Amino acid sequence: MQSAPKWVCFTFCAQVFTTLSRQFQCGVAIRRRNPREAAISGASYKDAGVDIDAGNALVEAIKNDAKSTTRAGVASGLGGFGAMFDLKAAGFKDPILVAGTDGVGTKLKIAISTGEHSTVGIDLVAMCVNDLVVQGAEPLFFLDYYATGKLNVQAGKAIVSGIAEGCRQSGCALIGGETAEMPGMYAGGDYDLAGFCVGAVERDQILTGDKVNEGDVILGLASNGLHSNGFSLVRKVVSDSVIGGPADTRLQAAVRDHIVDKARLAYNAEAPFASGQTLGEALLAPTRIYVKSCLAAIRAGGVHALSHITGGGVLENIPRVLPNTLAAEIDATRWETPEVFRWLQSEGNIAAEEMARTFNCGVGMAVVVDASQAQVLKVVFESEGETVYEIGRIVSRPDGNDGVILNNAEQAWG
Repeated sequence: MQSAPKWVCFTFCAQVFTTLSRQFQCGVAIRRRNPREAAISGASYKDAGVDIDAGNALVEAIKNDAKSTTRAGVASGLGGFGAMFDLKAAGFKDPILVAGTDGVGTKLKIAISTGEHSTVGIDLVAMCVNDLVVQGAEPLFFLDYYATGKLNVQAGKAIVSGIAEGCRQSGCALIGGETAEMPGMYAGGDYDLAGFCVGAVERDQILTGDKVNEGDVILGLASNGLHSNGFSLVRKVVSDSVIGGPADTRLQAAVRDHIVDKARLAYNAEAPFASGQTLGEALLAPTRIYVKSCLAAIRAGGVHALSHITGGGVLENIPRVLPNTLAAEIDATRWETPEVFRWLQSEGNIAAEEMARTFNCGVGMAVVVDASQAQVLKVVFESEGETVYEIGRIVSRPDGNDGVILNNAEQAWG
């Protein structure tokens, strides 16, 4: 009889499905052996690189973080194999569910190299919930998948604490997750993250882009910096050859064929574009979460479309929410470009068009609004803590033309 793959048993034991009271259940069917029995039976799971005790310790360490994210709709008193959510209790009458999944990408390489894991969990949530709100959906609950070669409880706790913080910022509950320790699949302390989020929107309030009209104003909500896109290019510019970093030798061997060592900076050196911060700290600035401000603006009325500026930048993302007959005319000088983008453009000699299709360049969310409501909505966003710029307008789009007309990019980023 063929034995089950190693990860099957471990993921059962370390699975983190939960309920309102956060009753994590872990390894309930596993009988502990006494030392004499263990010695007789030979090899153990831990000998193979899977530490069930570490998995249990992580579950215990993250209970309070998960509990802090609870919200209306999370059902209580349910078992450990799944989590349930009550849409009626959350206040919905005729809801459409909206689901999304995403990861953090190679930004994790910098977190692993610096040993700073506290912000990538926020990134993970942000990349999912910012996509959901584009449809007008309120994020309801979130699940994470954390896979690693060797489970480090301290790093895992920092990651999940960040996930919980992202959930609190966006108003969704962390109701479940999975921790998988898979020796041989990942090297040492390397890990990957994936997030899954479900939200809901009332059927008559879905944002589809069908209300976008010529003459609508485009507002840009400022980003926190790079967010979680373009880090393969970032790492080519700054170099992953981190002098004195905790994973220096291993990372050099793993990525040397993929980097261009131009800046020759250590992650613990001062960032050339952010005084008072190390390079690692500046690059790991978490993705801004726009959920609460966007929902407030939608409720105020006049929002015709939202576009989360992720991979593909303004050039690829804004056309996704526009009718084929319309285009966005944008002036790149109308918003303040964070210094990290200017530095990357200069250090890497990156063309303006490549910048615009890779990075957010300072605008993390584009909002298409009725021109008559633009100033009112600008105030709404600002009252929610956003920095808002009027970056362009919607214009007609002849057949075959691009969905974005980007003006003055060379001037703005050169």
